[in-house]
Amino acid sequence: MREAMRLMQTGDLLAATAAIQQRLRAAAEREAVSPARVTDPIEGTFRVVDEAWPRIHDATSASSHGGTPDARGRTQFSEHAYTGSAGSRRYKLFIPSTYHGQQMPLIVMLHECTQTPDDFATGTRMNLLAEKHGCFVAYPAQSKKANMSKCWNWFKASDQSRDRGEPAIIAGLVRELLLTYGLDAQRVYVAGLSAGGAMAVILGRTYPDLFAAVGVHSGLPYGAAHDLPSAFATMHRPDRGAQGERPETAQTWRSSVPTIVFHGDRDVTVHPGNGRRVATQIAAVNADERSNGSPTTESRTGESPGGYSYTCTLFKDDNERTVVEHWLVHGAAHAWLGGDPRWSFVDPGGPDASSEMTRFFLARTRA
Repeated sequence: MREAMRLMQTGDLLAATAAIQQRLRAAAEREAVSPARVTDPIEGTFRVVDEAWPRIHDATSASSHGGTPDARGRTQFSEHAYTGSAGSRRYKLFIPSTYHGQQMPLIVMLHECTQTPDDFATGTRMNLLAEKHGCFVAYPAQSKKANMSKCWNWFKASDQSRDRGEPAIIAGLVRELLLTYGLDAQRVYVAGLSAGGAMAVILGRTYPDLFAAVGVHSGLPYGAAHDLPSAFATMHRPDRGAQGERPETAQTWRSSVPTIVFHGDRDVTVHPGNGRRVATQIAAVNADERSNGSPTTESRTGESPGGYSYTCTLFKDDNERTVVEHWLVHGAAHAWLGGDPRWSFVDPGGPDASSEMTRFFLARTRA
């Protein structure tokens, strides 16, 4: 910490903070779970804490905390581990200060490649919204062992089906959190960015009995790839990716989970046509359940406070209920919109994707 102290003496607080964060990250990498690795519960940024701050242990051992809140009514943002029959993942969990054992919604947030749960939590500002609305938020962390770039493996056939691979791991984590904390099983939601968005689509498609709604930011449709070559092909040219769906899943689950989609039309990492395909694919599943063909659509335009204009298209069922919201943001690139620009893959220009997704989620319960 000598370098941090020197920088603080010179008045360079930003550089001192960066030095402390780097030291904490290095220490965390040397230990599987470091008791000093505590983050700011709302923003998700690293901070120095006193020994009196309550320590939360692995959620796999319910007796270690019993799902109880901080006795002083503080928010908690802590690191845990989940292990199930399909595999293991570490995750961060946000608990709002208003939790006292009552049922609350759960939002699962899946990060982009190279990101960490802390990075994603801070960039999206989802913890701020969760504290405001009284929600738990889980941030599963992809491991380098599973993917060197820490991407969720949405493009692998082994990770696109129910009860196997990464979908089964995340679903198992959700079930454990519901049981451990007594959360509301009818209000469980999942959202993700890019590779995380593609995995969120898979979860909505393979576990419609678990998730009440899905949020997809700069993601890709279900079954768009089955290996790395087809993944890169569909990322840049949606019409050149794998076509169709895995038959066993398509036949078993003929129901659509309401979905909200965000995509920038200047995205050169994941072609914006993929966002449109996500929307139409999910709407088509809903249409298959109806007797009168394709769902109706309704579009509106607007401009966010940050300057981006957008077109929002609603896909509705025969009862005029919105099944899909598709937000095409004009001029935006590959980034989470409306978040904190100090962190990766974030564009503060808006519209605020986190707020819109939270609104969309909390208006829906699982049928």
